[in-house]
Amino acid sequence: MDIRSLYIDELKSLMTDMGQPAFKAGQLFDWMHKKHVESYDEMTNLSKDLREKLKKEQPYTVLKLEERYVSDLDGTRKYLFALSDGNFIESVFMRYKHGNSVCISSQVGCRMGCRFCASTLDGLERNLKPSEMLEQIYAIERDTKERVSNVVVMGTGEPLDNYDNLIRFYKLLTDEKGLNISGRNVTVSTCGIVPNIYKLADEHLSLTLALSLHATTDEKRKEIMPIANSYTIEELIEACTYYFKTTGRRVSLEYSLIGGVNDSTAEAEALGRIADKIGAHINLIPVNSVKEREYRRGDRASIEAFKNKLEKNANNVTIRREMGQDINASCGQLRHRRINLTDYD
Repeated sequence: MDIRSLYIDELKSLMTDMGQPAFKAGQLFDWMHKKHVESYDEMTNLSKDLREKLKKEQPYTVLKLEERYVSDLDGTRKYLFALSDGNFIESVFMRYKHGNSVCISSQVGCRMGCRFCASTLDGLERNLKPSEMLEQIYAIERDTKERVSNVVVMGTGEPLDNYDNLIRFYKLLTDEKGLNISGRNVTVSTCGIVPNIYKLADEHLSLTLALSLHATTDEKRKEIMPIANSYTIEELIEACTYYFKTTGRRVSLEYSLIGGVNDSTAEAEALGRIADKIGAHINLIPVNSVKEREYRRGDRASIEAFKNKLEKNANNVTIRREMGQDINASCGQLRHRRINLTDYD
């Protein structure tokens, strides 16, 4: 575990092992997680000898900004970052009336294979360390000079497939001595790894869980999402019910609308029934067209009709505001283009 992924008590042990007073851990933590410095050299209240020793013994995780795109439509920023091993990840910065939000990646690539998503095109390379997840936020704050108040783990990767690092990331992110983001302002999206939904519920965290459902029958879901071959919708409903009862936190249902595939009136009615069972809010997402994928979004009229059907049945539903459409801000597109040298329409 690298130094920027350590809890403050672990840093105290490290300092003691290095022959340093334990209070140095607090100074280190402040530099890394509050001031977001990019090197030990900037930690001016640490002795030069300690800084040199840390350089030799404790690699310092920092991301290199490779590409940045700023939307002319709404100011959304899309980032491509390089990792120390030569891999690439991407993140998105979005401004809302309620505060700034950052969507981060949790893995390099993804192995879930959802058939509408660019993130899975190149498979899974590896999990991200907690520090690499945090550093996406820190690097964006350094770049924008603006405070981030909401974090969405909904970029490249399946967060619950990187479970232990996700939990450590969350606890560091919400630590009052660090960035101190409210746990309620953190959303974690999953395609539905049922055992880890139960495990997450038992952590008793205050984060919001978002389930990527995208279909209302197991047969249709298997066509769209390979994870459906492992877990049925009924199992997902039971897991989400347990999550709500255990944490008191309402689950959000993410539903990507694919033209002519999952956007019929019957499917709107079935989605409403599923949401009622678990008391979930429904977030409709008009699917982004990806060159290598066959799925396309329906027209605006069909999207509105789907939403209206849900609202008539008294479901709580929103259509996700589309951000950064002119800069390919949906997850996976920028990384895939970089590593495969392909272009998008």
